[in-house]
Amino acid sequence: MKNDKLKIIYEDKNLLVVDKPYQLLTIGNDKEKENTLYYKVSMYLKKKNKKNKVFIIHRLDYDTSGLIVFAKDIKTKNLLQDNWKQVKRQYMAIVVGKLKKDKDTIKSYLKETKTNFVYSSKDQNGGTLAITTYRKVLETNKYTLLDISIKTGKKNQIRVHMKDIGNPILGDKKYGLKGIYKRMYLYAYYLSFKHPITNEELEFEMDIPKDFLKVLGKL
Repeated sequence: MKNDKLKIIYEDKNLLVVDKPYQLLTIGNDKEKENTLYYKVSMYLKKKNKKNKVFIIHRLDYDTSGLIVFAKDIKTKNLLQDNWKQVKRQYMAIVVGKLKKDKDTIKSYLKETKTNFVYSSKDQNGGTLAITTYRKVLETNKYTLLDISIKTGKKNQIRVHMKDIGNPILGDKKYGLKGIYKRMYLYAYYLSFKHPITNEELEFEMDIPKDFLKVLGKL
């Protein structure tokens, strides 16, 4: 999804919070350098002043949309990353089918294959602990809308945990059901943390996307 228009949610002299569209890399890889959120944010800031810099704090998967915070200086970056466990992040997801429990916490050790496929293991050896909590928000005949919070921020964590309980995220072609979907229905809608420089409590919460509502039959 080539989208040159940034959706900026918040900006001050230290921070920038952006709503990342789906099908966009957070940061470049060997195959793609420019069509990334990082590159677009960098160009946006350099248009204001060529000396402006941007530092990445965290990432979202290519197919995941939602809130991402960037730092404009190395001090802000280091302070945010050093205190990242205090940052509260929540996601909304549409999963396939109905869940047995209205709310639950999923814990497992995640491991990754050489082909970048992440999977759960009960064996701690070589794995990293991942903790995901979900709450059921809305249920239809085919799908369920979940409010998800993560205690750990591991690669593909939510996607793997939803697959593990038998309710993969709709549109997840890597860990879910094969099918034709416009997008993967996982959205990082909530972010709150203490400003690393001013100590102000910052809170950002986005509305449910319209395409989510369409799938759920609410639009």
